[in-house]
Amino acid sequence: MSIANNLNKIKNTLPEHVILVAVSKTKPISDLMEAYNAGQRIFGENKIQEMTDKYEKMPKDIQWHMIGHVQTNKVKYMAPYVSLIHGVDSFKLLKEINKQAAKNNRIINCLLQIHIAEEETKFGLDETELDEMLKQIQHDKETFRNIKIAGLMGMATFTENQNQIKKEFLRLKSIFDKLNTEHFKLNTLSMGMSGDYELAISCGSTMVRIGSSIFGNRNYQ
Repeated sequence: MSIANNLNKIKNTLPEHVILVAVSKTKPISDLMEAYNAGQRIFGENKIQEMTDKYEKMPKDIQWHMIGHVQTNKVKYMAPYVSLIHGVDSFKLLKEINKQAAKNNRIINCLLQIHIAEEETKFGLDETELDEMLKQIQHDKETFRNIKIAGLMGMATFTENQNQIKKEFLRLKSIFDKLNTEHFKLNTLSMGMSGDYELAISCGSTMVRIGSSIFGNRNYQ
């Protein structure tokens, strides 16, 4: 199966309201261009340097999503062009994104990453930290005018247990719904990857991050 075929097959199964992020980390530009030529315009990378290299060499109508864990000292490299940062998991990081966005005269869209998995290794905020962060942003709107909280992101536990994954996705959806009524107008709930995106969509996801089902297995050097 070609990349274009894989992409079209997946797109045909997605509901209209669900956005597909093609996870292109470790893939060569030729692979991304095949997806681009098949109509894909949103690509997700997890390393800022690699994403910046690709941004510089590829068409400028692409939206670049940073889907990996972000180190604050690297934010400046992607601030001129990044469309959406998925993994905002600390107030320190949010402040840095706001600062670098202001320097570039931009408003950068962010998703707050919520810790829903039972694994310790996954990054993310708990609900108390989330509430505190949102209160700070609300309280200090003038300071944070160069970021927009577009929604939430979460990663389920890496397990075969579908019931557990479903429970974690539904928990994130309930946090999302609660916030939507209380504080913010959120439009993006990013959850679901190649292995579990159909389940994620059934639980309310509006954005899925799919890599290996489009591009094949990752290339690790």
